Amino acid sequence: MQKLVEFFKESYGEMIHKVTWSKYSDLQSSSVLVLVASLIFALLIGLIDLVFENTMGWFYNAF
Repeated sequence: MQKLVEFFKESYGEMIHKVTWSKYSDLQSSSVLVLVASLIFALLIGLIDLVFENTMGWFYNAF
């Protein structure tokens, strides 16, 4: 039990004194960047899927 208590005390001390926390504005800009990149990636994958679907449909209907 003593090891568990020591673990939590050391973890708390490390979180308070050694961890550097990002500013809220930095987190907001990073979140917006991830959101925009995800949307662009989703649109790109959707476009590739649409082209592939139409190409395969044209190919199968040709025969």
